[in-house]
Amino acid sequence: MRISHGAARLRASFDDPNLVSCAGLAPVLALARRCDLHGVVAARLRVPTDKGSNASGKVATIVAGMVTGADSIDDLDVLRHGGMPVLFDSVYAPSTLGSFLRTFTHGHVRQLQAAGRQFLVRLAGQAPLLTGADAVTFVDVDSLLRRVYGKQKQGAAFGHAKIGGYQVLLRGLNPLIATISTPDAAPVIAATQLRAGNAGSARGAAALVAEAVATTKAVLAAQSTTTATTTASPATAVPSEIVVRADSAFYSRTVITACRRGRVRFSVTVRIDAKVRRAIAAIGEDAWTEIRYPQPVWDDDQQRFISRAQIAETTYTAFEGTRHEVTARLIARRVPDLNKSTVDDQGELFTVWRYHAAFTDSPYVLVQAEAQHRGHAIIEQVFAELIDGPLAHLPSGRFNANNAWLACIAIAHNLTRAAATLAGRPHATARAATIRRHLINIAGRISRHARELTIHLPQHWPWQHNWLRLFTNAHAPPT
Repeated sequence: MRISHGAARLRASFDDPNLVSCAGLAPVLALARRCDLHGVVAARLRVPTDKGSNASGKVATIVAGMVTGADSIDDLDVLRHGGMPVLFDSVYAPSTLGSFLRTFTHGHVRQLQAAGRQFLVRLAGQAPLLTGADAVTFVDVDSLLRRVYGKQKQGAAFGHAKIGGYQVLLRGLNPLIATISTPDAAPVIAATQLRAGNAGSARGAAALVAEAVATTKAVLAAQSTTTATTTASPATAVPSEIVVRADSAFYSRTVITACRRGRVRFSVTVRIDAKVRRAIAAIGEDAWTEIRYPQPVWDDDQQRFISRAQIAETTYTAFEGTRHEVTARLIARRVPDLNKSTVDDQGELFTVWRYHAAFTDSPYVLVQAEAQHRGHAIIEQVFAELIDGPLAHLPSGRFNANNAWLACIAIAHNLTRAAATLAGRPHATARAATIRRHLINIAGRISRHARELTIHLPQHWPWQHNWLRLFTNAHAPPT
């Protein structure tokens, strides 16, 4: 492919008032209107002074910019060009939005987070976000360190991060995120909380798990009600199982107690300490079952791909001797450590194993429960999508402004997921960058005829049928 005209025959001019570069925002914001984003935010959020006036419109502007891929306050200016004022009302300037975010206190952030959770429930009533939830639904909790460079950023501190298989200290902020997913559906964000960069992973995790579990139940109830209405068949209000998954940083009595209080299952990685080693050593050799990974997994410690392992289970009592004592299953997985060899009493070589363990009360059979626990890694894909979008930066020097920015990221992510689900199966599980490229950031020209607006889109657009499906569903009568 090459340009068909030389420089002498090619001109460029920014002079068309009817062009827009992100025509896909029209159906996406129509979906937001169906779910009453403005009403939900207005009912929850009360920001003082003139900077907090029309808070719902300012939050909607931030969310719309994030849907197009904006990752800083200045990037929100992408909403003010060409024919955008014809399509959308109340588009605020980045300077106004920055002042609005800097007005937030911790209480205002909590109000916005509550509005985001309620908006997710509304989305579930309009789009099948969690297909397959009648079997099992997973709530995944994890944190990440987002590096920042401004020394004046509130809350920025040195924390541990893993880069290239090495633990390093980086100055940053520490978002804590909970997602909801099923084996057939891409994750949506149930709850968020921003912490200081040196915060431990489990700080505030129990409260976040409680919020995420309550939100999950509300989302599934809304989705089952919609399914029963559209199919004219009865549907259960809650799925058969909800499983909270987390890594070893969240193995604490408060997190597991929060799961028990919420009447949901848990599956948490356990650190291999002396007590766990004794429990694993008591497992007989005939109890181990060999499994094969669907795809080889790279092991940083071994510097090789691993495609096979052995798993077994035993009964284990955690937090023994305390009021939080819990007895459940300990699922152990072992892989041979090729970097070590050991000689027994007879001078024969035998395999040295590396162990991983998970503490769970999952009701599923061993192979299924172990595979489901490894599926917790799906939250890393969510982190990758967010970092490739609005979480590329935490743009403000104010901690609460960045916390509000994180809450808006959750709303934008869930809105994007709902729109992709309505566009059809190919986009329901696509990456956020793919959704933006196929459905959101499309050039269009606006024309007026007989008091109607028409958006003229590129001819032969490869994903035009999916876009039109989204447009039709977003403008259909409310469910």
